Amino acid sequence: MGELEVDKHVNYILSVEKKKDDFESVVMEHLRINGAYWGLTALDLLGKIDVVDAKEVVAWVMKCQHESGGFGGNIGHDPHLLYTLSAIQVLALFDKINVLDIDKVLNYIVGLQNEDGSFSGDMWGEVDTRFSYLAICALALLHQLDKINVEKAVQYIVSCKNVDGGFGCTPGGESHAGQIFCCVGALAITGSLHHIDKDLLGWWLCERQVKSGGLNGRPEKLPDVCYSWWVLSSLIMIDRAHWIDKEKLVKYILDCQDKEKGGISDRPDDAVDVFHTFFGVAGLSLLEYPGLKAIDPAYALAVDVVNRIFFGR
Repeated sequence: MGELEVDKHVNYILSVEKKKDDFESVVMEHLRINGAYWGLTALDLLGKIDVVDAKEVVAWVMKCQHESGGFGGNIGHDPHLLYTLSAIQVLALFDKINVLDIDKVLNYIVGLQNEDGSFSGDMWGEVDTRFSYLAICALALLHQLDKINVEKAVQYIVSCKNVDGGFGCTPGGESHAGQIFCCVGALAITGSLHHIDKDLLGWWLCERQVKSGGLNGRPEKLPDVCYSWWVLSSLIMIDRAHWIDKEKLVKYILDCQDKEKGGISDRPDDAVDVFHTFFGVAGLSLLEYPGLKAIDPAYALAVDVVNRIFFGR
C-alpha cells in the first residue's frame, strides 16, 4: 500500500507559495486565500504548522479584507463568503480570530441572507447551498450564529433535499457530494440533522465508492481524491461511515501521491495540486491514518483548533 510521504508533502506545500510565477500560482491568484487555507490546514494535520511564519500569514490575510467587512481571494480582490470563511479558518489555525473586527465581518455576512433564508455568495446575488454552509460555519466560528435567522436558513437547506436523500445547490437541483457536504455540515452545526433521512442519504453516499476504492461525486463519474473528504465527512456526520470500504479508500488516496516531489493528485499519476493535497490528507485524517491529527467533519479544521474555539482548551 505504501506510506504517506509526510516530509515531501510539507516541502511541496511550502514550494507552492514560493513559486509565484509558475502556472499553478498564476491560475490560483484569485483564490489565493483558499489556497492558504488548504495548504496551512494540511500542514496542521501533518503536525507541521510551525514551519510557517504565523505573523506573516496573519498580516497578509488581514490585507485581503475589503472595506465591506468581507474578504477577497487576494489583496485588492472583491469579497465573497468563500474567501471570508477561508480567512476566518486561517486565523483560527493560529488562534488569531481576535485580530478581527467581528462586527464588521458580521455585518458583511448577515447582510447576505435573503428573505427565504438562503444566502447570496456576494453582492451580485448568486444563491447556492454552498453559501449557506459558508455563512453558518463562519458565524459559528465567530460565536455569532444567533445574528442570522437560523430557522429560515435551515428551512431553505431542507427545501433543497431530493428524493434520493441528497441535496442540490437550489431547490430541484441535482444531488452532488459537494453540495451534500455543505448541507449536512450546515445542518450539523445548527443541530438540525434530524431533517436528514440518514439511511437513504447514507446509501446514496456509499454508492459513490468505485472499484478502485476511490469515491466519486455523482453516479457514473470518475473517482477523485477530493471526494474522500466531501463524501466521507458527510457519512461521518450521519453515522454511516462504516458503509464503505475504508482500507480501499486509504489505498486509493496513497496511490495518488507524487512519491518523488510530494503532493497529491485527483487520480493516480495525474498532476498534483494543493487542493487535492489538502483533501487527500483530510480524508486520511477522517480515516484515522496513523500520525495525523484528527479533523472535525463539519468545520474542516483540526479537532484541537475547534475545541480551542468552542471550549477554550
